[in-house]
Amino acid sequence: MFLSSVITLLLCLLWRGYGLGIPEREANHGIERRDSLEGLVTWDKHSMIIRGERMFIFSGEFHPWRLPSPGLWLDIFQKIKALGFNAVSFYTYWGLVEGTPGKVRFDGIFALDEFFKAAAEAGIYLIARPGPYINAETALGGFPGWTARISAPLRGDDPEFVNATDLYAATVGKLIADAQITNGGPVVMLQPENEYDTWPEVNNTDFPSEVNSNYMEYVKQQFKKAGNVVPQMVNDHLFQGNWAPGSGPGETEIYGIDAYPMRYDCAHPDIWPKIRWPKNWHLMHEKYSPNTPFFVAEFQGGSGTGFGNVNADACNALVNQESVRVLWKNNYGFGIKIFNIYMTYGGTNWGNLGYRGGDSSYDYGAAIKENRHIWREKYSEEKLEANFFKVSPAYLTAVAGNSSNGSYVSTDQIATTPVFGTESPTNFYIIRHADWTSTNTTTYKFIVPTTVGNITIPQLGKELVLTRRDSKIHVTDYDVGGINLLYCTAEIFTWAKDASGKRTLILYGGAGEVHEIAINLGNVTTTSVRTLPEYSGLKTQEVGSNTLVVQWEVSAERQILKLGHDLEVYLLWRNDAYNYWATELPAEAPIANYSSPSKPAVIVKGPYLVRTAVLDGELLRLTGDINATTDVELIHEPTGKVKGFSFNDKALCAKRNEAGNLVATLDFQAPEIVFPNFASLEWKYIDSLPEIQNSYDDSRWVTCENPSTNNPQSMITPTSLYASDYGFHSGSLIYRGHFTANGAEPSLFINVTGGNDFGYSLWLNETFLTSWDGTSGDHTHNETILLAPYSLEAGNSYVFTLLIDHMGQDEEAPGTDAIKAPMGIINFVLTGHVKSDITWKMTGNLGGESYHDLDRGPRNEGAMFAERQGFHQPSPPSQDWAVANPITDGVATAGVGFFTTTFELDVPAGYDVPLDFVFANATAGATYRVQLFVNGWQFGKYVANLGPQTAFPVPEGILNHNGVNTVAVTLWSLDDRGAKIDGLELRPEMPLWSGYRKPWAAPQPAWQEREGAY
Repeated sequence: MFLSSVITLLLCLLWRGYGLGIPEREANHGIERRDSLEGLVTWDKHSMIIRGERMFIFSGEFHPWRLPSPGLWLDIFQKIKALGFNAVSFYTYWGLVEGTPGKVRFDGIFALDEFFKAAAEAGIYLIARPGPYINAETALGGFPGWTARISAPLRGDDPEFVNATDLYAATVGKLIADAQITNGGPVVMLQPENEYDTWPEVNNTDFPSEVNSNYMEYVKQQFKKAGNVVPQMVNDHLFQGNWAPGSGPGETEIYGIDAYPMRYDCAHPDIWPKIRWPKNWHLMHEKYSPNTPFFVAEFQGGSGTGFGNVNADACNALVNQESVRVLWKNNYGFGIKIFNIYMTYGGTNWGNLGYRGGDSSYDYGAAIKENRHIWREKYSEEKLEANFFKVSPAYLTAVAGNSSNGSYVSTDQIATTPVFGTESPTNFYIIRHADWTSTNTTTYKFIVPTTVGNITIPQLGKELVLTRRDSKIHVTDYDVGGINLLYCTAEIFTWAKDASGKRTLILYGGAGEVHEIAINLGNVTTTSVRTLPEYSGLKTQEVGSNTLVVQWEVSAERQILKLGHDLEVYLLWRNDAYNYWATELPAEAPIANYSSPSKPAVIVKGPYLVRTAVLDGELLRLTGDINATTDVELIHEPTGKVKGFSFNDKALCAKRNEAGNLVATLDFQAPEIVFPNFASLEWKYIDSLPEIQNSYDDSRWVTCENPSTNNPQSMITPTSLYASDYGFHSGSLIYRGHFTANGAEPSLFINVTGGNDFGYSLWLNETFLTSWDGTSGDHTHNETILLAPYSLEAGNSYVFTLLIDHMGQDEEAPGTDAIKAPMGIINFVLTGHVKSDITWKMTGNLGGESYHDLDRGPRNEGAMFAERQGFHQPSPPSQDWAVANPITDGVATAGVGFFTTTFELDVPAGYDVPLDFVFANATAGATYRVQLFVNGWQFGKYVANLGPQTAFPVPEGILNHNGVNTVAVTLWSLDDRGAKIDGLELRPEMPLWSGYRKPWAAPQPAWQEREGAY
């Protein structure tokens, strides 16, 4: 009793802080810079070898710039590490850091140092993908807006283009080089360019041409000159050997491919397409790159959303846990050893950074939600699969066999793909329906060779079953710490061996499934079998002289099978296995928190998330998250010495359960948080479209007077009206067309481009003429407006004012220059006049490419008056503004109102509470558009008549969870009846008591009067 009290007291006193607390390293401190890899990163035809150890590189895609709160990057890395992944692939976005030509700004939220430091602390290796072209559903595919004015084809070898990339490549290349594993950092691989596989008028069989080879080699050498020594890789989305080792100029060291077999029809998630099912990948890889590991550089982890479509949850339903089971396991059948999931955390298209086909969310239906939650079932499914390969070293040198229907099984309704061990007798058999989209239930027997001969399984009666869209990995002659599983039809989550020699093996299956394992008893000291709890449905039988066969039916109640002290087997329902975590323990430097096959781990059941684990003598210190009162059970730890544990600095009073495991209860109490009522707050209002007033002075606007353009789309106006020709690239655009009437102007024709689902509104002087609400989803729109009703008087001066919603530029295939497609006015005809009779002026964000808000980047603002003035930032000069509420008052007619208010939050310490700004959508046919600004950051574009996005997550760090916040909206009514926001609330989603590290605030500079603002 005394000892128990002492332990409890120690638990209460020990360990304060979050995460592992790895100290920030000083530049070059304790690190010897190296010019070569010196064995740190090598590879052969089987796998990557990191610091002398073979590793399955399991990677998740995560773009830091889509989460502009650097203090939360560690949270994402820890959640990816908790999946069992050991790497992250990331793009850098040229267009966000060189918005002004010749000025590259990797600072503030765009700095990479904190990203590299967080990856190292979490123990995540990095695959750097700096482009310069990245695609990624970004505006201009990640290029700066000013590249649209380059006359040469983009992504070719013309000096006008490649020279424009030099400063960016040198700058980002140096940052990445300094973070390479050779310098003590996390970067182990680099990808030059992206999906560079086609060129206009070059057949696929003739690709690459000399232009392409010259360009690819140029990009490669840019990064090598900057200090890149880790292997360079490629993602060939056509799988035709482009840039594979030995292919000539532009070749890379590691060949990879892309695949998105589920395609993108999130509106019909139950309909699986059949056109992209991978069939012969192992043969293709052997043809194109036989001496490198099979690398899938991008594999579909979800799908993007757009206006007027469905939301991200539908994309998660398309690329769900079933697709992960079927498609990922099919990939393992090809012997892949490097696997990157695009996306694992998507984030947000804040600040207009997305391309014309997307909306403000980049949730992507990924395993980790936009608001950082991990409750989607596929997160747990991915965790089960990734952890299996961490404890299956035989797979790392195994080779793929050929898939066929009916092989190794008793029915041709099942397809089997064998993966054969080469350095051990272990074989892996991937089982799925022959029709991979099938929702049938199929029973079968498994017929395989083993080290004791051919066996038909199950041996103890009954049949195995495959239900709906499922896939299994059956193993034969699988080593569990010196004990041979002759076969196992249940799937293996993980196993571990402690200091006393006891092995703990975690198996799982679907509810109601029959499974069977056969255990070679050669290294087992007893054949006595005990189950906890007692289970009458368990069958055991010794077969031959040395094999124990065990059969059971999977149920929600777990069973623990004990063979003396040698082996403990947990027989779990898959949904129960979701609650188990295999968490690595830290090691000495240089391994530290990085994954290593030689590192021990702990296995814990219960919490919503386990982030880190540290052994301190008899104490196990855990960090993680809970969302409800939870029992925490220690299933395995390597020393056999642990007598207590703590969780997030909280001592737990642990006791032994029937299984002999330490277990304790973590109490959860929901935080008490007061949220603002936006309908009753005092808001300040100012007109944000003064340009339609007769008194408005646009003398400081840009006059559209360029007589020509470099754009490949020929002009059909006297001077260029393309926004990019004048340095305006995002948010919104305003044109003012001045002319003198002749009294005979029956109509105006306009052809306007703004990107998919864009809208516009048009005025003649102060008179509203028309709006386009984007209903068709088109990226361009033509309209003829009758002017006769407005009785233009000859000799009088008039002004057309056109407000356009800029939805972002497109992406492109190489050489097509699709990203240069012009935005703005493409053509106009004022009948009764020649085109030169109208003098057009325009504006976008204040300063264009010489943008004012360096902290929030070049795309955060558009053309609206309040944005140009910076009123969307905290502390605008609103003392003399009118008091009006966007919900109860709104705007009375067509136009734009700007509303701003403040509120306080005080989220209790220790809680991670994701918060969404949620717009109500109750008015049928409402045609208004809203921009949401939070502490100056544009974090949402809401289109009432299109949707579907109504909830806009804003991360802590942008939103102050403990302090004052400024929220502002631009309310644009496209209807002369005006508009009110139907409703707006700040809504929490599932608060967590969390071991996350509370983020610091991202830069939130307050309003200052802007020089030259108009």
